[in-house]
Amino acid sequence: MEGILHSVQEILEESDIPGENRDQVLEMINVAFKKVYEDRVQMPDWAQKSIGATIDTDRTSKSYELGKTEGCCFSSWFFSSANPPDIILQPDVHPGNCWAFQGSQGQVVIRLPEKIYPTAVTIQHISKAISPSGDVTSAPKDFAVCGLNEETGKETLLGTFIYDSGKESIQTFQLEGELSKSFVYIKFNVLSNWGNAEYTCVYRVRVHGKRTNSS
Repeated sequence: MEGILHSVQEILEESDIPGENRDQVLEMINVAFKKVYEDRVQMPDWAQKSIGATIDTDRTSKSYELGKTEGCCFSSWFFSSANPPDIILQPDVHPGNCWAFQGSQGQVVIRLPEKIYPTAVTIQHISKAISPSGDVTSAPKDFAVCGLNEETGKETLLGTFIYDSGKESIQTFQLEGELSKSFVYIKFNVLSNWGNAEYTCVYRVRVHGKRTNSS
């Protein structure tokens, strides 16, 4: 958003609009953008790197590596290098700013900053409208969410879902058996994507829930 506002400011400076009016116009545009970009989910996200969430790399699929012969299909100008999986824990979502793994099946295990009762997850991918390739075949399709026992690693299935790439780019899914068990480890298991045989891209995963000590 900052880049767009900077471009708008440059255009206004080159225009014939008086300085005072330019500032007013820029402020109105700034307010409008904030409303557009305001998080529509309106639930706390426990899977944020900024509050201490991390990736359990030992239980997470390897990142997709861009090879010399793969530039034509992976678009080297789009993915200049392999991003680490913890990029999915950050809100900066723009084309190419994702974590990719090879094929259509893979998993990522997120360690939350504290144990919570998970109630929902939110998955975000870029829309076809802003995709440089013109498609979103690398988006996750079928996926499962599990809570992992902190000591034994035993999995508790919290639900299986479908991310519909033809709908809104941000989609929230309610988990099964919410508030019955608390977890600090959450596994996001991708079972298929929307047709890309080479790789799957995950842009952002959010985990919602209630603290174990909340009333």
